[in-house]
Amino acid sequence: MSTGREIRLIEEDDGWWSAIDEETGVASQGPTRREALANLDEAVELTNEARDDDTPSPEPDAPWFDS
Repeated sequence: MSTGREIRLIEEDDGWWSAIDEETGVASQGPTRREALANLDEAVELTNEARDDDTPSPEPDAPWFDS
């Protein structure tokens, strides 16, 4: 069954795999294709939860953010 998601898989020079969800821009990696895809699913889920959360983002407190 297809989810309709467009995912790009890239085998890196070190043998690990990168998986990128083209729609959300979320990326993850793993030592195998299967693990990279599983990690991507988790990352997309967590990203969607964070985007749906009503809590505002904290204000940056690093000195390079001073205006």
